Amino acid sequence: MSLPCVLVLAGHDPTGGAGLIADAEAVRAMGGWALTVPTALTCQTTVDVQNVMPRPGEEILATARALLDDCDIRAIKVGLIADLSALEAVIELCTAHPHLPIIIDPVLKAGGGRELSGQTLMAAFARRLLPLASLVTPNLQELARLSGLAGEDRDAAAQAQRMLATGAGAVLATGADTASERQQACVVHRLYTPDGMREWSWPRLPGSYHGSGCTLASATAALLARGERLESACEQAQQFTWQSLETALMPGRGQYIPDRLTGRFHLPNQGSAT
Repeated sequence: MSLPCVLVLAGHDPTGGAGLIADAEAVRAMGGWALTVPTALTCQTTVDVQNVMPRPGEEILATARALLDDCDIRAIKVGLIADLSALEAVIELCTAHPHLPIIIDPVLKAGGGRELSGQTLMAAFARRLLPLASLVTPNLQELARLSGLAGEDRDAAAQAQRMLATGAGAVLATGADTASERQQACVVHRLYTPDGMREWSWPRLPGSYHGSGCTLASATAALLARGERLESACEQAQQFTWQSLETALMPGRGQYIPDRLTGRFHLPNQGSAT
């Protein structure tokens, strides 16, 4: 049996909550096969990230090129980029394959609050990599910082339009991350494209979760690799992510980890769309 392959360029999280393990589980659950290339190793727990060890750009390139030569890759998913060397490698790979859907999940800050991207790296990421994306999946804080409008305009729509204007194909802005949002009964995600905006509202689940962004982005990448239309892929990936959070596990003393392997994914009517 042949499965659509997704090349995943991301960090390794030893807890399995986020990073390459989360990516591989989500891609497989959506009917794809993940080809994983570590951009960094991390020392982290379910509580916080303690250290990030970037992988040299030449090693990232060598690993990815070997997989590209061997497998029929249908999409590329990008997660944690920890230094400029890794960024250069990822830009080179994405530039060489503009025909593929490229899904970029910005990782700027750990769940425990630690910054994972300095100002120079973040600026280069926004200026040079985001314009290559078919879809960017930032949370609202990441959207504000990467759009360059954090201090000028706090309207997410304006920030998303700024990101689209740089060349990104679409922006799926995810809610749930700010203190004010956590007081709301629902989590709202919005998909911005040059043609307009689509909104989904999901019942808020209790607890703090590690890896929801990786799950959503990789599930979307797998669905796009299978040939789904963008809007449908985003909706199905949200449904899968919500279900994996609903059955989340707590292997440590910190955040819950999505259960992406329950095998019960279907298309429920939990989320309302407008």
